[in-house]
Amino acid sequence: MLAALSHLLAGAALAGFAGVTLWLLSRPRARMAALMPAPKWLVAAAVATALWCLPVYAFGPGSAEGLVGRALRNVAWLGWLGASFWSHDAPMSRPQKLIQRLLIAISLVAAVVAGATLLRTGQSSLPWIGLSLSLTAMITASGGLLLVDSGVRHGGSGLRMPIVAVAGAFAMLWAYELNVQLIGALTGKPASTLMLLAPAVALLMLPTFVLAAMDVGRERIRLSRPAAMRTIALLGAAAYLVLIGLAGAVARLGGGDYGELAQGLFLIVALGAGGLLLASPRSRAWLSVTISKHFFEHRYDYRTEWMRFTATLGQSDEGDSNLYRRVAKALAELTGSPAALLMLPDVQGCFRIADQWRWPARIDDELSLSLRCAFTLQEAQHIVDLDAVRHGVAVEPDLAIPEWMIADTRAWVVVPVLHFGRMIALAVLHRPTVSRALDWEDLDVLRIAGQQAASYLAESQSQAALSEAKRFDEFNRRFAFIMHDIKNLASQLSLLARNAERHADKPEFRADMIETLKLSAGRLSDLLARLSPRDRNRASEAARTLVEPLLSDIAAQMRPRRNIFVGCTTGLAAWADAASVRQILEQLATNAIDASPEGSPVQIIAAKEAGRVRIDVLDQGCGMSRDFIREELFKPFVSTKEGGFGLGAFEALGLAQAMNGTIEVLSEPGEGSCFTLWLPAAGENGADGGEEWMKVAS
Repeated sequence: MLAALSHLLAGAALAGFAGVTLWLLSRPRARMAALMPAPKWLVAAAVATALWCLPVYAFGPGSAEGLVGRALRNVAWLGWLGASFWSHDAPMSRPQKLIQRLLIAISLVAAVVAGATLLRTGQSSLPWIGLSLSLTAMITASGGLLLVDSGVRHGGSGLRMPIVAVAGAFAMLWAYELNVQLIGALTGKPASTLMLLAPAVALLMLPTFVLAAMDVGRERIRLSRPAAMRTIALLGAAAYLVLIGLAGAVARLGGGDYGELAQGLFLIVALGAGGLLLASPRSRAWLSVTISKHFFEHRYDYRTEWMRFTATLGQSDEGDSNLYRRVAKALAELTGSPAALLMLPDVQGCFRIADQWRWPARIDDELSLSLRCAFTLQEAQHIVDLDAVRHGVAVEPDLAIPEWMIADTRAWVVVPVLHFGRMIALAVLHRPTVSRALDWEDLDVLRIAGQQAASYLAESQSQAALSEAKRFDEFNRRFAFIMHDIKNLASQLSLLARNAERHADKPEFRADMIETLKLSAGRLSDLLARLSPRDRNRASEAARTLVEPLLSDIAAQMRPRRNIFVGCTTGLAAWADAASVRQILEQLATNAIDASPEGSPVQIIAAKEAGRVRIDVLDQGCGMSRDFIREELFKPFVSTKEGGFGLGAFEALGLAQAMNGTIEVLSEPGEGSCFTLWLPAAGENGADGGEEWMKVAS
């Protein structure tokens, strides 16, 4: 019954390939050439396959006539492989060309000698004919599989679907025939059942020739990662079965009944390897890295990774409502990192740890990133490989990575999270289970993923800013009715100062009263200006501003209350709005005087540092705690002064940030405070950082 089925399948294959041959011959040559680089060789392969099916149909798959037809078919297939996979622009290498020509020569010689013997003797049962043709078929099948593998790797993603489909069909039949021959060689008996089913495999090849002749499949083909991984798993299972068969055959040849022992040993090894992969995350990570490195053109399956990344950011499977933790998790999972930290800027611009995802130990909340490092990372937009920093590899520019980050060997990569050139967060990824070096693909993926995560963080911050804006709106409505009274009071005080200047009897008293009243009027006017809406944006008036004259004017203005020591580098200039800088420094100087005991000095020191202008306002007052600085100092409506609005420090920080600057605070209770205003530096021509500031401000 099986022989009859094989006969029927062989007839169907003969008719199918004969029909495909006629169809290929009827197709326009120009259209065929557009689909296939070697249409003549495709026709030859179809003709040769049909001619092989003829003796298989007439004499059977295992007959000498069928083996002669298979040898001639292999010659045509090998010719098609060489013409399809290699062109004049990318010729075959010398080993590839040698293998192809050697296989063609072996097949031709075996077919001619066997065919001549059959024609002369008329006997198809001569032992040496079947043995030589079987050996030739094994060699040709093995070499053909090597050529198919080499051709697919040589062509890469530039191969079109018809070429890959036909080559895959050839590889499928060669692998089947090689398996049949190996089973026969190992068992000492021909695998007649599998041999009779060879026409069924030939029928499976027929659709690939039809696909090659049609105007479809012009797109390039590439397996998805899941399909490729399943293929690798199947190949591994096949290799395992082949090894078991070889072990059993070797055991039988050596004498004794060692077949079952060999199979048992292989089974134990396989179960042990499988258990190791299931139980050990390190083993699974090593296997994943190895497969990605050696079996795929790219490390990442971008479609799958991006869908998982956006799903993690948008909605956590665990119901985690903490956006910061989700951002850390999403960035870590991209590179296989088991944990991550997320650092956010505080009100002074220093980056501190805001949240973490699965970090193995408690993290000190005081760990931070300096302003200098934050400025440099924002400008350079570098993804930092901390291993390279630890090993002394030169990193340009000097990033000033903090010592705690370098000392913690678990920290692997520092990823700036940038939103339109502004760093709004910083991610520190934990070292993966199997450590590896970063390559260009890791850097590209982390860079674009950081930008995507930044959009989520920026949206969250916008929502928080909108909520705060609503509070300001309520504040404006609540205090709008007092603005008129404040304006009247300021006018009255100004009038009083003019009258006192004209009518006071004692010159010393008159002068002191005038200065005091003028200062009060000025402070009230400033308060009025801060409470009322602005008619213009001061950031738009940025220009090259000399720092030393500003400091001298402020010191002169504050002299009736306190002598202020001023120190400034000669010619120091900032790219900023002069009125805004004056308002900030006046506020900081006033706070320093209020916080200092009578007679204690107040200093204003200005210099250039790290490419920026640094202005320090120092006092020896009561100082502030770190918790107060971090959580309350720069928040609106929070004040330590009785009856204060709590807007001075908040307004100063807002003005500084509008000029691409910031305010840093160092203070300890009982030891005084140092408020540092950072501003972009300006050179002699005003372009030393000013142009970059204009881009940010606009």
